[in-house]
Amino acid sequence: MQFLAAALVLIFPALLIVAALRDAVSYTIPNWISLGLLAAFPPAALAIGLPLPTIGLHAGLGVLALVAGMAMFALRWLGGGDAKLFAAAALWLGWSAAASFLLVTCIAGGALALSLLAIRSVWLRPLVSSGPSWLNRLAEPGENVPYGVAICVGALAALPASPLMKGLEVLA
Repeated sequence: MQFLAAALVLIFPALLIVAALRDAVSYTIPNWISLGLLAAFPPAALAIGLPLPTIGLHAGLGVLALVAGMAMFALRWLGGGDAKLFAAAALWLGWSAAASFLLVTCIAGGALALSLLAIRSVWLRPLVSSGPSWLNRLAEPGENVPYGVAICVGALAALPASPLMKGLEVLA
């Protein structure tokens, strides 16, 4: 059972990393990633022994994060895939990791935006132009910010504080 629980919990960082990479190279986060996170959460939570009320609190946070993500999407601050990934990550992390998730995601988003401004500058853009097409697209002035990368960084940083990781420690 311990191996199954660990395997199920590993779905979370694996899909987050796939989402970040897809967002960086294509500015899209496929729906299957967020749906996969949503579908994998209940068996992972049950496998590590989270009580049903705690699972309900995780779900409540996921819904709250989805509403916040939809508002940010409506304001054109985030893409739709980013909003769904943000909600799916919040579902997995729960309330105990929510503050660190939000804080690190904001800091990573700011660092990402500053990095993109730098490579989109008149001085650095010519150096990037000989790179792969996805890097050229990132360096294109006026392009979007692949915020899925920041969401991934924030979620991975907050993961140790989540009940899922604490549950794995208890099983070990």
